[in-house]
Amino acid sequence: MTLRALIFDVDGTLANTERDGHRPAFNAAFEEVGLPWHWDEDFYGELLEIAGGRERIRHYAERFDPATFARPDFEQLLQRIHKIKTDHYQRMLESGAILLRADLGQLICEARTEGLRVAIASSSRHQNVVGLLKSNLGPEADSWFDFIASGDLVPRKKPAPDVYLWTLKELQLPAQDCLAIEDSAHGLAASLAAGIPTIVTLSDYKTDEAFDGARMVLQPDQGLSLEALRMWHATALE
Repeated sequence: MTLRALIFDVDGTLANTERDGHRPAFNAAFEEVGLPWHWDEDFYGELLEIAGGRERIRHYAERFDPATFARPDFEQLLQRIHKIKTDHYQRMLESGAILLRADLGQLICEARTEGLRVAIASSSRHQNVVGLLKSNLGPEADSWFDFIASGDLVPRKKPAPDVYLWTLKELQLPAQDCLAIEDSAHGLAASLAAGIPTIVTLSDYKTDEAFDGARMVLQPDQGLSLEALRMWHATALE
């Protein structure tokens, strides 16, 4: 089968959004609501085992601040924190503070030129995905993609395959005609569960995870090219 589509994860794959964007945005939100919480780079890497921002807040409060977790208004507080965090993150995107990986931006453009379809399958919010694309690739960048599937639109986040299954349905392509590009074990589990051959390109946070089943695992300083992706996809079908 021929490679017909590339499906990209976002956080940690297209950009170091977790370390450079979401983490400081969370910390700014905690300060704004008067909580003495602070997530440093190393600790935030551990929290990434919990998929989803709201879920991460709830997990942290339950484990490390039970008094706050027990507040009768905790769910309202959680929603307020997450909204403030999202606002901070959007302002960071608009200011150009979160950069797309140069090789990934080039790869997306090359794939489109070569007639491949391109899609997004992310656990992040749709607003955050589109903001990252537009701030780096231009105001019409979201229209470059055949489909953008985001975590706020599916029942279960990765490692569940929901976001990938939805993407395949919208693309109307069999899984083996696609190649997913991921950075985490959770993302790899999701794409493989959907039957999609997958390349892992490591982020700063995910270098010590197991990536059984990936067609190739690349270090953060190893770039991606369409030629190499075609080769790895063909290998996956042998």
